Amino acid sequence: MGNAYQLELWSNIYFMLGSSAAGLVGLLFIVTSLHLDKIKNNPVLRRRANQRTLYLFLLLIEAVLVLMPQPLQALGVELIVINLFGLGFPLSNVSIYVFKSRNSGNSDDWAIMRAIRYILAFLVGIAGGVTLIRQSVWGMYMVTASFVALLILVALNAWTIMFSRD
Repeated sequence: MGNAYQLELWSNIYFMLGSSAAGLVGLLFIVTSLHLDKIKNNPVLRRRANQRTLYLFLLLIEAVLVLMPQPLQALGVELIVINLFGLGFPLSNVSIYVFKSRNSGNSDDWAIMRAIRYILAFLVGIAGGVTLIRQSVWGMYMVTASFVALLILVALNAWTIMFSRD
C-alpha cells in the first residue's frame, strides 16, 4: 500500500482514463449532432447533453492534474475544487426536478435517481481529494473510483440520450 503515494505509479491508468474521457467527448459530439433536432427542441435533452459533455471535460482535466507533477496536497485541493464544481450540476438538477414536480404534480423519480448517482460519484471524488491532503494511501483509490463511476455514468447516459423518445 505504500506505493499508492507514488503518483507516477498511477500514470498508466490515468493516461488510459484521460484518453477514454477525450474519446467519449468526441463520441458525445457525434451522438449530439446525429440527434441535433431532437436535442435542440427538448430542453431536458439539451441540458443532459450539455452537462455530460462538461462532465467529460472535468474528467479530462482531472486526468491531466493527476498526471502533472505536483505535491500530493496540491493535487488533493485541485480535485476537491473540480469535484465541487461538478457536484453543482446534479444538485441543480435535483432542485429543478423537485421544484417542477411540486408545481406540476408529476414526479420524475428516474431523473432524481440519475442525479443522485452523479452526486455520490462527485462526493467520493471530494472525499478522495480530502484523503490525499491528509496523505492517506486510500486517496487515489477513491479518486479513481469516482473517475471510473463518472465515466460509466456519462457513457450510459449518452446511450439514453441517443435512444430517448423525449
